[in-house]
Parts: sequence; C-alpha cells; structure tokens
Amino acid sequence: MRVALFVTCVNDTLFPGTGRATVRLLERLGCRVEFPEAQTCCGQMHFNTGYREDAMPLALRVGEVFSGYDAVVMPSGSCAAMVREWYPALGVEVPSGVYELSEFLVDVLKVKDVGAYFPHTVTYHPTCHSLRSLRVGDRPHSLLSAVRGLTLLPLGGADECCGFGGTFSLKNPAVSAAMCTDKVRNVLDTGAEVLCATDNSCLMHIGGTMRRERAGVRMMHLAQILASTEEDPA
Repeated sequence: MRVALFVTCVNDTLFPGTGRATVRLLERLGCRVEFPEAQTCCGQMHFNTGYREDAMPLALRVGEVFSGYDAVVMPSGSCAAMVREWYPALGVEVPSGVYELSEFLVDVLKVKDVGAYFPHTVTYHPTCHSLRSLRVGDRPHSLLSAVRGLTLLPLGGADECCGFGGTFSLKNPAVSAAMCTDKVRNVLDTGAEVLCATDNSCLMHIGGTMRRERAGVRMMHLAQILASTEEDPA
C-alpha cells in the first residue's frame, strides 16, 4: 500500500521524532511510506481564526500534493479533522483516504497488536478533535492495550479539554491555564509514568505545565509508543 505521511507543522518543526516513529511503524506493518516534500500547513490556524481566504490556497495545495495515494496518514487528530471536516466548507475537494493514525491502523490495516513493547504505566488523553470531530472512540485504547509490557491506566475527566485549542490559549490565557491545571491534576492522580495522546500540540500544552510543576510525567505521542520495540525502545 502506497501511503503518504502528512506530518503536520507542529510535528515537523517541534516533534520530528513523531514523524520518524510513524514511518517506522507503518513500514514495519508493510506499508510503502512516502513523504511529499511539497506539503505545507493544512490551513487550520487560519480557518479557526476566521481568515478563510488565507486558508484557501493552503487547502488547495494539500489537495494537489496528496492526490494519487492509497491513503494519507496524519499523526494528528486536529489536522485530520481540519482536512476531512472543514475542507468541504471551503469548497475544497478532500484527498481520498485521509486518516488519523489510529484510524488507519485499526480500520484500514485491521491491526491492533502492532508488535510494540513498552514496559511502562501509561494514561491516555483523547484530544478534542479526535474525540469530537473524528470520533476515533476506543481505537487508541485498543492499540495501547495490545502493547506488551504496557499498563494502561484510566484518566479521570478524560473527555475534558486540556485548554490548548490552538489560538484559544493565546486569546484566553487565564482560562486555558486553569483548564490545563485541571487536566494535570487528573493525570497526576493516575500515577502514570507517561501521558499519551494523538496530538503533540495538546501534549506540549500539558507538558509545559507539568515541567513547571516538576511533575516528572513523560509526554509521548501514540506513534512513539506503538513504534517502540525491545530492539528499538522509545
């Protein structure tokens, strides 16, 4: 299967390890992964802030760059939701086969046990776009539950927003910080070593508060955990 990786701006600039982990994981599962170098921003930030005209050329470029693949995989529920849910509102044709990573693994490749090994306690934060827009449901949980050595701990208030929300955290910093404080408290209550999510933007927001509190909890994208093996630990 010929798969295109849409790495996203946040991962490309701040978390390149997530992109590498996604490629490693997909290749291990038999996919032929390509990285179209002409890819740029999906336009979500512009669209969400009301600059729809500025989002248009970015959306059109995505449609052009990612055409012709069997599937387009994004290690981000946020960007996948923008392309799938909101490109039609701009009148832009959605590239065929756009999936958030956990959707692709469970629904397309039909796997839950990806051969991962991660001997740590983990709790999972379902980010808002993956939860409410894409409705990925228990797919990430089922993937994590099949990882050898991993103990998955339930997160209280899991369906509550962490407060990042892209430009929301810039426009409403006090509210955003309060929401993140609640999320951090719930994470710490689990006693987990690692907080996992499908969006590094949310992990960056939560992790910043964690570091300031010296909480000692590791932030890890789902791809990094699933790509981890005994031979190649995360």
